[in-house]
Amino acid sequence: MAKNPRAAARDTLEERLGYSFKDPSLLDRALTHISATPYGNTRQDSYQRLEFLGDRVLGVCIAEMLFAQFPDKEEGELSRRLSELVRAEACAEVALTMDLGSAIRLGESEARNGGRKKKALLADVCEGVVAAVYLDGGIDAARALIDKFWRERMLHPRRPLRDAKSALQEWALGRGLSVPSYSEVGRGGPDHNPIFRVEVQLPGLEPAQGEGRTKRVAEQLAAEAFLTREGVWTEETHE
Repeated sequence: MAKNPRAAARDTLEERLGYSFKDPSLLDRALTHISATPYGNTRQDSYQRLEFLGDRVLGVCIAEMLFAQFPDKEEGELSRRLSELVRAEACAEVALTMDLGSAIRLGESEARNGGRKKKALLADVCEGVVAAVYLDGGIDAARALIDKFWRERMLHPRRPLRDAKSALQEWALGRGLSVPSYSEVGRGGPDHNPIFRVEVQLPGLEPAQGEGRTKRVAEQLAAEAFLTREGVWTEETHE
């Protein structure tokens, strides 16, 4: 007897993930946007609670990987590497690698508005999948999933790992400018896991913005955006 389309799609995704669920409903929930739940307001049936848990599981497992991989690195650099690997943009990129966009269940309006390609949504679903694997198979299963999709990113960072705020301040003072100023200009996402938008300003120059799960991360990303725009940092910039 042929499987129904949803079950077949689930099997295909499990093959990509390298994990087979004992409780498929966990994966279904991790892939369900609130717009696709009954009446569009049943958070228990969407990925929102799973996303909260997945964010924490991801942080612990990545921290373990970094601790083991870089025994000679100090806490500051390990923290910068951790922030890079768990930021929303990185999770969205991993979601694309997993091809989660094609598997997400969306309401008609959200689907029409391009929900399958929204980075914030993809990042949340990615964290939801991490939580689903953790709940279904335990921490070892979660570690295996995270190792599969994050190890290469850990070993070969996509972006500079230097402290962007310090680099920007040095650059500004070296040109006779004042110390950069940072201000929160927006906030989005759910109350339990907000995304902060911060703007950095220097006199006579266009400001730049960054978004992150904490104000500290958002400030770093704003400084990095400023440095990249001014040509101080490039895609090839390393530590």
